[in-house]
Amino acid sequence: MTTTSTDAPATPARETAEFWFDPICPWAWMTSRWMMEVQQVRPVDVDWHVMSLAVLNEGRDLPEEYRAMMDKAWLPVRVVTAAKEQHGAEHVKPLYDAIGTRIHLGGRKDWREVVVEALAEVGLPAELVEAGDADAHDAALRASHAEGIDRVGQDVGTPVVAAAGVAFFGPVVTPAPKGEAAGKLWDGVLAVASTPGFYELKRTRDASPDFS
Repeated sequence: MTTTSTDAPATPARETAEFWFDPICPWAWMTSRWMMEVQQVRPVDVDWHVMSLAVLNEGRDLPEEYRAMMDKAWLPVRVVTAAKEQHGAEHVKPLYDAIGTRIHLGGRKDWREVVVEALAEVGLPAELVEAGDADAHDAALRASHAEGIDRVGQDVGTPVVAAAGVAFFGPVVTPAPKGEAAGKLWDGVLAVASTPGFYELKRTRDASPDFS
């Protein structure tokens, strides 16, 4: 006599990945869209955190045009930080999406106007935009930035991803892979990042961010 097990296959335990971004960075935006796809095809949840290109570039000798952009870059990331501090971490990702959609997909250049519209879209108080002009939340911003950058070192930028005991910058990819292609890239990135002594895999970038 034989018996047939009716036990369902065990559901893989979900793991948490941490993702650090600056709202103005188009490459971080691309990686974040990939990370959203990963969530759909792998047992991964994501905690979203801010880091800051303005902080990263403090004290560096920058071209005048890039320095001007870094001066402007404080506003969006300060507002996202203030939203988290005053209203809760659950607002970080929706506000990032609302800001990023306007900047990266919409090509908007007036970041103050973008932030005001984004705050309205996600139901946060309009006066939060004023946090972009002050340093009241900079301690929290710098702490979040340091938490991410300390995982990978000072010679990288945004985004930083940490998961399964490893952390890495990137991946820098365009367009963002979808479906199982996103999952395969996730598997591969974790494999190389977890290899002892592995530091870098790179090739010349020959395409701009493709937001389609």
